[in-house]
Amino acid sequence: MSQAGVFVGPSGVEYRDRKRHLWIVSLFVPGTVFLGPLMVMATGEAWLLWLPLVFYYLAIPLLDMLIGEDRSNPPEEVVPQLEADLFYRRMTYALVPILLVAYLVSMWFVGTHSLPLHGIIAMVLLTGTVCGAAGINLGHELGHKKTKTERWLAKLVLAPLGYGHFPIEHNKGHHRDVATPEDPASSRLGESIWKFALREIPGTMKRAWQLEKGRLQKEGKPVWSLHNEILQPGLLSLVIWGSIIALFGWKMLPFIAAVTLWSYLQLTSANYVEHYGLLRHKDANGRYERTQPHHSWNSNHMFSNWASFHLQRHSDHHAHPARRYQSLRHFDGLPTLPNGYFGMFLLSYVPPLWFKVMDPRMLEHAGYDAANINFDPARRDALIRKYQIKQTT
Repeated sequence: MSQAGVFVGPSGVEYRDRKRHLWIVSLFVPGTVFLGPLMVMATGEAWLLWLPLVFYYLAIPLLDMLIGEDRSNPPEEVVPQLEADLFYRRMTYALVPILLVAYLVSMWFVGTHSLPLHGIIAMVLLTGTVCGAAGINLGHELGHKKTKTERWLAKLVLAPLGYGHFPIEHNKGHHRDVATPEDPASSRLGESIWKFALREIPGTMKRAWQLEKGRLQKEGKPVWSLHNEILQPGLLSLVIWGSIIALFGWKMLPFIAAVTLWSYLQLTSANYVEHYGLLRHKDANGRYERTQPHHSWNSNHMFSNWASFHLQRHSDHHAHPARRYQSLRHFDGLPTLPNGYFGMFLLSYVPPLWFKVMDPRMLEHAGYDAANINFDPARRDALIRKYQIKQTT
């Protein structure tokens, strides 16, 4: 392997990672949270706080359409070298201080500047979008890894959002139950994102606590102690929030709460688009089949993948969760999203448009067979009639 990112396998096959330096986009995009406050301080115009949001929800989907998809894969024989290259790991490390500073700067800006209501709303959406989408995604990437450094960095980056339970819930719960009716983090055909959020957010919290409680009881450790890996980042959350209120006053409490709620919705949005309607089958013994790439919606859109450490190659991630982001693969014949995540998030917030775009894709993938679909139970019969879905045994 050379410093230029060229990897040579045992058979002599050579692979040059042409995306190597494009991963800096994953650092640059979250950095846009600073642009709004800087422009306001330079001009006094609070409406400028909305421009970074235009970038996220309009410019990124447009860039995905214009730049297109990347379906290339690294040869398997060079993957061990690719994953051992510390350059990629350091990119994730570098994002941790960016996100923490972005969160604190946003709190300082709102706490020390007089903003109109629309400006405060813009800061809620901007801070929650950046720290939620990028922060929870980073916690997702780091939280899957085995090193103590990466696991603690995951807790640190999730703490300001009050989402320290995520690595436990995601790794031990969602990955076990994904694409089944038992999973609160897998959306169902005909279920709007708003209905899904009311099931997913409390459901995943409850599952995380049950999983951690079970682990501690098995190890003979008290649940209400610092051995609890939900309470560890939870205490850090309280310290961060308490410090912000001590510095800038109780007026910050509604802002903190609103940012936290919107950041929660970013994970909810990702969970919603990643497994919509997909279903794993049970075998003769009543056990669910092993998770395969076709149990997740995939997206190879280049710009948003560069901006999210390949989160959108979600099919390979669920089938092979130990793989690092730089080596996640494309597979042919998968259920595929028509745009990157930010474009799909925006679409999901308008349920009639989401159903119009995604239901036909889901039904085509399922072969219009009810046995292959994870339905919203309340709408199952209506959907079967509406789409003339066949019911096989």
